[in-house]
Amino acid sequence: MSSTSYDINGRVAVISMDNPPVNGLGYELRRGILDGIRKAEADDNVKAVVIIGSEKAFSGGADISEFGTPKAMAEPNLNTVLHFLDTTDKPVIAAIGGIVMGGGLELAMACHYRVVKPGTQVALPEVKLGILPGAGGTQRLPRLIGVEQALNMIVSGATVPSDQFKGSPLFDEYVDGDLLEGALAYAEKAVDENKPVRRVRDMPCGHPRAEAFFLYARNAVGSMSKNYPAPMKCVEAVEAAATKKFDEGLKVERDAITYLLNTDESVALRHAFFAERAASKIADVPKDTPTREINKVGVIGAGTMGTGITINFLNAGIPVTILEMQQENLDRGVENIRKTFERQVAKGRMSEDKAKQRMELLNPTLSYDDLADMDLVIEAVFEEMGVKQKVFETLDSTVKQGAILASNTSTLDLNKIASFTKRPGDVVGMHFFSPANIMKLLEVVRGDETAKDVLATVMQIAKKIKKTAVVSGVCDGFIGNRMINKYQFEALIMLEEGASPQQIDKAIEKFGFAMGPLRMADLAGGDIGWAIRKRLYEEHPDMKRLVIADRLCELGRYGQKTGAGFYKYDGGREPKHDPEVDKIIDDCRKEMGITPRKISSEEIVKRCVYALINEGARILEEGIAQRASDIDMVYLTGYGFPIYRGGPMLYADSMGLLNVARDMRVFAENPHTDSEFWQPAPLLAKLADEGKTFN
Repeated sequence: MSSTSYDINGRVAVISMDNPPVNGLGYELRRGILDGIRKAEADDNVKAVVIIGSEKAFSGGADISEFGTPKAMAEPNLNTVLHFLDTTDKPVIAAIGGIVMGGGLELAMACHYRVVKPGTQVALPEVKLGILPGAGGTQRLPRLIGVEQALNMIVSGATVPSDQFKGSPLFDEYVDGDLLEGALAYAEKAVDENKPVRRVRDMPCGHPRAEAFFLYARNAVGSMSKNYPAPMKCVEAVEAAATKKFDEGLKVERDAITYLLNTDESVALRHAFFAERAASKIADVPKDTPTREINKVGVIGAGTMGTGITINFLNAGIPVTILEMQQENLDRGVENIRKTFERQVAKGRMSEDKAKQRMELLNPTLSYDDLADMDLVIEAVFEEMGVKQKVFETLDSTVKQGAILASNTSTLDLNKIASFTKRPGDVVGMHFFSPANIMKLLEVVRGDETAKDVLATVMQIAKKIKKTAVVSGVCDGFIGNRMINKYQFEALIMLEEGASPQQIDKAIEKFGFAMGPLRMADLAGGDIGWAIRKRLYEEHPDMKRLVIADRLCELGRYGQKTGAGFYKYDGGREPKHDPEVDKIIDDCRKEMGITPRKISSEEIVKRCVYALINEGARILEEGIAQRASDIDMVYLTGYGFPIYRGGPMLYADSMGLLNVARDMRVFAENPHTDSEFWQPAPLLAKLADEGKTFN
């Protein structure tokens, strides 16, 4: 099936691209463009060519559905198409609207003239995938908008509105009306004026102080991208554009992308890109599953989590009714929401009018009756089953039929929560991460009876509030917290064995986590972890007690909220070494009869990260997660796992599962840890033996 159409309009041939949703440059589309150019070249009556996309997109770049298939690089590849544009003798005009990104922008820049709709979104975002533009983008863009602006765009991957390029030869004319009519008029004018074929490759490119500028650029970019090689390669390629001939610069660009494609960082970033798209697909929920309308949302609880959840929906233009039991708590919550918007206004990220509009969408209440006509209600109350029971029994008798009832529980049994209602099919978990208005991750917890249209609706609304939604089955802690409990457990065991809080956190942060496990515990609140442990101790009497962590909590050291935890805080958020903690740790070791030993940073990293991997393998095997990449998305977007390592499951793949399993068996011999846990999960052991990977 062709992805292009070819029409004649007077003296102009029109090649229309048609590969929804964003005119990805797949094999059929590339072939269609090339065939259209050839046809125009062979027709003496055709004096110019227009290439146009849809109103939504000229082209968003490569067709991701072809990635990893023979079609991705099949001839004609994009470079071949651009070579034809460079060598044709009839002027080709790109008619651009909606978005023009990546390979789509490289295609447009290889055309001889460009007309554009105001407000079109323009970008070369390849650096975000750990690569750089590979079809002349680093060579043509500096010739069109100048070296400095081009370098900023390419290194950042930022999206820029077309209006910012007025006055540059990137766009020759801005079309306010019908894009095709404007492009045809421009083409006819070009023919009448006998405009030459203007090749971007022939345009001059330079910088008046090239040596000094690129020295500065290398220093600035290098300091900001130490874990990512792509930005520095972008600098090299743009420098080649400014200092070498076009074809020599192209070679620098192609050598750079060949190198980058094989780096671990690029593999990780591309994995994350595809993992995010895969996470939105639920195997047994068809894409065309009807969804429920969500026009009004209720939130129960005006604490930190409830207000954060509320802000998400207000930002999306959805009215929210927020419920509290006491006026004082309600007023405090509303004021915190107002202050959040005021801070955005003060930073120039939001206008005062927009902040006012969002606050007008908020309806505070003390009565469940005001939730009766909500389409979606999310509870964000205390994490205790008795409290949840009262909330859901009340919602069941109050809220209209057909509404979705969601729990923000982070660990509790969603099936039990659903059983408190007479409509378990309408109950789903929506586990936001704190701060809920900032963190991207949303764990969507699927109960045994959660209806498919409820799942489809929640996944759809997640996109609307700009969250990355990952589906989890029901288990203690779901995906993220079930795994983090094992990670934290291992960190606390190493604390008993001889490591210090500073050493553990420093090793994990050097690995690339945003925050070490003990700093993270202090930030989240030690009382939260303690409450979970006490529940687990009761449910599993033989479970090992985490003596040091429990002792700190018994002394009221809950972390930042009390000014003391594993560290002291002196009224701020900066963790400081506390000799009192050293004494507590030493006393606990003596009570347990443990002689402390030296623990290397390598052991700390392996035991913490491999704990995530082993529990992730069990989660995958049990069907709690649909795919390994879903687990990676949870950790990349919710737990600060370094994105350049791709998530715990991809990291395991990169280390080699045989090596990972071998190390786990060594850890199992440690008398202080859980030897049963360190037996490699059956799925991990099977894949390792077969020489396979999770992803």
